[in-house]
Amino acid sequence: MAYVTTNPYTGEVVKTFPDATDAEVNDAIERAHRAFSEWKNVSFAQRGAILQNAANLLRQQKDEFAQLLTLEMGKLISEARAEVELSAQIFEYYVHNAERLLAPEILPVANPKEATAKIVHEPLGVLLAIEPWNFPYYQIARIISPQLSAGNTILLKHASNVPQSAARFERLMKEAGLPDGGFINLYATRHHIELILNDPRVQGVALTGSEGAGATVAQQAAKALKKSTLELGGADAFIVLADADIEKAAKWGVFGRHWNGGQVCVSSKRMIVVDEVYDQFVDHYINGVAALQAGDPLDEKTTLAPLSSQQAADEVKEKISQAIAHGAQALEVGPKVPERGAFVQPTILTNVTPDNPAYYMEFFGPVSMIFRAKNEDDAVRIANDSPFGLGGSVFTRDTARGEALASRISTGMVYINHPTRVKADLPFGGVRRSGYGRELTGLGIKEFVNHKLISVVDIDADF
Repeated sequence: MAYVTTNPYTGEVVKTFPDATDAEVNDAIERAHRAFSEWKNVSFAQRGAILQNAANLLRQQKDEFAQLLTLEMGKLISEARAEVELSAQIFEYYVHNAERLLAPEILPVANPKEATAKIVHEPLGVLLAIEPWNFPYYQIARIISPQLSAGNTILLKHASNVPQSAARFERLMKEAGLPDGGFINLYATRHHIELILNDPRVQGVALTGSEGAGATVAQQAAKALKKSTLELGGADAFIVLADADIEKAAKWGVFGRHWNGGQVCVSSKRMIVVDEVYDQFVDHYINGVAALQAGDPLDEKTTLAPLSSQQAADEVKEKISQAIAHGAQALEVGPKVPERGAFVQPTILTNVTPDNPAYYMEFFGPVSMIFRAKNEDDAVRIANDSPFGLGGSVFTRDTARGEALASRISTGMVYINHPTRVKADLPFGGVRRSGYGRELTGLGIKEFVNHKLISVVDIDADF
């Protein structure tokens, strides 16, 4: 596995990094374990001060951090700045809430005169984080903020195409005052993952990535009797009801499908529109997609980014070809994208039927599938006819109706009148082939802690 920075816009190989050796991996585990023995006893106030320092540094050096994202994975510079800010907000969420979220819980007992009981939440130890390239900083912040706050320490195995982003975040935490070993970036290979998980000093793994990677790592973790959380793919439904504000829905649809170049697990990948407003929505949607401007992601006027690599672009194009070969109709939209760079022409697929493999695929790029639903019930049926269950949206002027419909959609998150989004103060995660476990908020901070029962018995017992 080669760790390489390749500019997706120019194709230029900027810098390469050697894989970690077995000795470096074992040394990292030992450093993280030693750090844990001290870090678990550090107060919430001291941990929070370090996380606040990290948030401050991110904001003070926002442009530097943002430009590195754009260089390594092609993210629009405006979206890169937004990711830096989101990462800072995640740190601050746990600065203000970690102690409250992990406060001991007093349990009601049948006879308080006989016994008391409480649950305390204690850190487990060293954790492995395996993270993807599409949000290089956010993905790190999403796991280390709650887990450092809880008293754990973290080893990072990041995606091979964002090595500088990974290293920069490690340096950020050191500059913020995190003790040595608290967070270590490793240019680990696949065989190192099993080595790490089999080490008794490591207590769990959190992975965000593909279904295949998730299945492999979950199996390795289970074999080693280690806990795992998985955030995998998604094919979010974007349901538009007859009473929706169609112009607003179409604008959000264009954004929801094309932000980050369409390379988002919670991107609005399946537009499901009820029959009576279908044509109107499609007209607005096509016009919105056509207005996107592909180009240099460092240019503030660019609104459609290249994909993260030429290989990623080629894979999306191949999936489009497969969809067409199985009967889908494809409409390329907007001005021709540049020939230089890992661009994919925005494409709308219709007439995608259940016997077409594309019906169940996740397109990680600017490809929209639009489905015509007979009515509201049919829209729910189509939405739930997916192996994934991450996010989803319902557009309607009647928000109570939207909430009622949301309760029928089998997914981890549903937003009314907005595409699925990520926020520092909202939980994130899905069901079925989208994975298991949650990140962020109180759910995330409690994924890797020991929920220990402490009970005092025989307080006033008579013998």
